[in-house]
Amino acid sequence: MSKWFEWVGLALICVAGSGWAMDRYPGVGRAATVAEVRAWDIDVRADFRGLPEGEGSVVRGRELYGAQCAACHGSAGESDAFFTPLVGGTSAHDIRSGHARALAGSAAAQRTTFMRLATLSTLFDYIQRAMPWETPKSLAPNDVYALTAYLLHLAGIVPEAFTLSHSNMANVQSRLPNRHGMTTDHGLWPVGEAGDGDMGNGGIPDIQAERCMNECRAVHGH
Repeated sequence: MSKWFEWVGLALICVAGSGWAMDRYPGVGRAATVAEVRAWDIDVRADFRGLPEGEGSVVRGRELYGAQCAACHGSAGESDAFFTPLVGGTSAHDIRSGHARALAGSAAAQRTTFMRLATLSTLFDYIQRAMPWETPKSLAPNDVYALTAYLLHLAGIVPEAFTLSHSNMANVQSRLPNRHGMTTDHGLWPVGEAGDGDMGNGGIPDIQAERCMNECRAVHGH
């Protein structure tokens, strides 16, 4: 389905919802326009569907980062007392294997963004949608590419001379340190049966504990 049809579909949903609200609360609200819906329809999926055309270099990203990101995230992605570090905790071995080894133990003081990041679209989408903090959605696509490129460089994934674009995002994805770290083999995906190749393990809980509905203090001793 094309993005145009998706926009129209979303607009119709908003119109229907707005119509219900206006019927129930006369004089409150109005139907969203197609343009307003389109402004929010900016998600980038794991297969890069929805990715805007554009490009941005590490060099340009460094300039933007210093001006709009460093105050919260630190000059080199180390962040401050209020935010988790963006980079750190990954190695060249992780880039080759696709698994962040530090996640398997407790040696890492903090789990950084690039230790956990399994899909590059997640990072791009978040920057595009929510950053900068005080003016979200104000960055042009080329600026989002540039900032993403710079963070990738800080994480040791791309060289300083690199330019990220819609054409090479998939190639860069194949170098993420924890690209194989995502799993659907757990109870949060209750579809299918365990081992049938579908997402989830059939709804089997990830933890085992005795459920207590009453007299829990006596049962568990606290």
